[in-house]
Amino acid sequence: MLTEEGVRDALRSVSDPEIPVLSIVDLGLIEEVRIAGSRVEVDLLPTFTGCPALGFIQQAAEQRLLHIPGVEEAKVAFRFDPAWSTERISPSGRLALQSFGIAPPGVAPTCPYCGSHSTKIEASFGPTRCRSAYYCDACNNPFERMKAI
Repeated sequence: MLTEEGVRDALRSVSDPEIPVLSIVDLGLIEEVRIAGSRVEVDLLPTFTGCPALGFIQQAAEQRLLHIPGVEEAKVAFRFDPAWSTERISPSGRLALQSFGIAPPGVAPTCPYCGSHSTKIEASFGPTRCRSAYYCDACNNPFERMKAI
């Protein structure tokens, strides 16, 4: 029997293409799951409008859903209401960010390599719109930080 929990568990294997250690579940993208017989519909919240990874995420999620026993139809759509925020990132998602060298959003930017708070912003925008570039004065490593949204 299909359950929402089973659908969410299956989607844990779908990673954010820009941060492969972070699943779309831990990123907090899943807003709603609907099951009707053998059809599964999932609404996702994009991290920001115009994210270039949306098509990839949608396709990967639909393909994963179709591999769940009993699922014959799968539809993944994006919603913009409510807006996604970094508060939706799970505790395990925050640890995954840190293990990937990206400081999770929080009160003070902490170096993901040495844990120091002796950091400074280098650039407001990193490789993507949702990350900033930082530098750690303690271990002399550059790192990225997920912006609080």
